[in-house]
Amino acid sequence: MKNFLEIKDLNFSVDNEQILKNITFEIQNKGDIICILGPSGIGKTTILKSIAGLRRIDSGLIFLNNKILTDYNRFVLPEDRNIALSFQDNALFPHYTVEENIEFGIKRSLFCSKNKNGPLKYSMDKLLDLFFIPEIKNKYPHEISAGQSQRVSLVRSIIHNPDLLLLDEPFANLDQHLKEKIQENLKEIIKSSNITTIVVTHDKYEAFYLGDYCGILLNKKLVQFDSPYNIHHIPVSKEIVQFFNRGVLVPAEVMSEDTLYNDELGKIKGKLMKNYLKGEKLNLLIQPEDLEHDDTSHLKFQVIDKKFRGTGFIYILKTSSNLKLPVFVNSHHEHLHAENDNFGIKTPIYIDHLVCF
Repeated sequence: MKNFLEIKDLNFSVDNEQILKNITFEIQNKGDIICILGPSGIGKTTILKSIAGLRRIDSGLIFLNNKILTDYNRFVLPEDRNIALSFQDNALFPHYTVEENIEFGIKRSLFCSKNKNGPLKYSMDKLLDLFFIPEIKNKYPHEISAGQSQRVSLVRSIIHNPDLLLLDEPFANLDQHLKEKIQENLKEIIKSSNITTIVVTHDKYEAFYLGDYCGILLNKKLVQFDSPYNIHHIPVSKEIVQFFNRGVLVPAEVMSEDTLYNDELGKIKGKLMKNYLKGEKLNLLIQPEDLEHDDTSHLKFQVIDKKFRGTGFIYILKTSSNLKLPVFVNSHHEHLHAENDNFGIKTPIYIDHLVCF
């Protein structure tokens, strides 16, 4: 097998209830970061536990670094997989200090015959600094916060220098300002150390920043595995649109290979992501950045709500057929609108990716 990691047709069930169905994805290159997105309770953590060997799957293949870990007749024990898994609830040893907890990871790496990677280039003290917790080195888990405990767990997993690093909601207990700093440092550590990583999260911005590729887990299946750019701009199903809740589907008719028509918006030009027949009726995805504000336009709709996002506003416009169109406008735009104002949309409408269902 040519890929560093392959997951093929992974199935898992509990008491005859299927939790995961035919999960398939791959990591081509050592050092890549994969993020798995999905709502809570959907089975994301189960995927990590299956890869780590903490769950015995019903069927499927798990292949890592030129070795089959799980298939129909093989099962490598967790301690022989050279995989580090950092849980959301941290699982630190309560009778060890922070330093002793991390040293356990170092000792495990030294004595694990399956780990041929050698020592990590980052020392314990350097990692503690990068995760902003040097002062808690001699404290016990009950003496530190949940956020600090989560970062200790990260350090312990990383310093092991595993073939594969699995992170389950690694920033769940961090404040937003600290989360962004930790994400930057974690990404730098992973990339400079060439540690292949899978991150489970429900935060799309986190996934889009960290991930070389992202997988969307919905209804027991991995419904799309793609680059962050394509996940955002070219979702492959209505399910994904609904999960992100960041757009609206409007009825449209195909006029040509690059033109759609909507009764209220008129002609909409762009690149159709699939081939459709002329006259075919479908639903077009419109995201906030797709429509452009223009005060001079004859095409106007009523503002019924607006959301401030710091760098901009998202205006919600209501059409005569009760469609609610989201439109992003820079917060420094010379003319901001209030609710009930008429809001102009630039015509002719052009959208780079015409995503239809």
